Amino acid sequence: MTPPRPRQQLEALLKLSHELGRADRPLAILGEGNTSAKVSDRTFLVKASGSNLGALAAADVVECRAGTLLELMDKTGVSDAEIEAALLAARLDPAAKKPSVEALFHAYLLSLPDVNFVGHTHAPAVNSILCSPRAREFAGKRIFPDEIVCCDVASVFIPYTDPGLRLSQAVREQTQRFIAGFGRPPRVILMENHGLITLGRSVEGVLSAMLMAEKAATIWLGAAVLGGPKFMTPENVARISGRPDEALRRKILKL
Repeated sequence: MTPPRPRQQLEALLKLSHELGRADRPLAILGEGNTSAKVSDRTFLVKASGSNLGALAAADVVECRAGTLLELMDKTGVSDAEIEAALLAARLDPAAKKPSVEALFHAYLLSLPDVNFVGHTHAPAVNSILCSPRAREFAGKRIFPDEIVCCDVASVFIPYTDPGLRLSQAVREQTQRFIAGFGRPPRVILMENHGLITLGRSVEGVLSAMLMAEKAATIWLGAAVLGGPKFMTPENVARISGRPDEALRRKILKL
């Protein structure tokens, strides 16, 4: 799927950001979370550091060179000052605001096939589990069919890692393992004691995965109070994932 033109991408990114930053959800408050959109193989749009998703404006979006940040991800022993300099150097417009430090993992994820948009939030129900001893279990198991449709058969799990370069490198490593195992990019990445990332070819796909992950976490927590959750078997998960009618629903939902 070819990404739309840059102006369309900016409008789509603002739409995604406002949906993720809605006060009635609330998946992200204050300066939490970030979003990005692919412009081309060379550049992408990303939320500026400290901006509010719900009120994001065009001036709060920065176009960055992907290559500058991808090169940084291959390095070790990089200081905070060097990371800061690289983020500023990645901007196409030197007068633009500073990109989020998490622009690093956005650059990587947007390089994957059929990934045009990425969203990251600190969704409360999901984070309730990610801040518990059962976080890895939540990533690897499924409890109802729509979770499989929108979030895939499993999520990538990242043990707690210092935000910035080290976290982005961990995201890349674990995402590559997922792709090696399943033959496709993940829809959901869960970061212990931090939050979640959803990715996809469309705004609708990113938002659907984000909202369904939060719903799944809410149900998971409720079921835990009653002695559960009761997980779906691997056979049932595979059946839902492979059903033709569910494939049609994924197409309709633009997943």
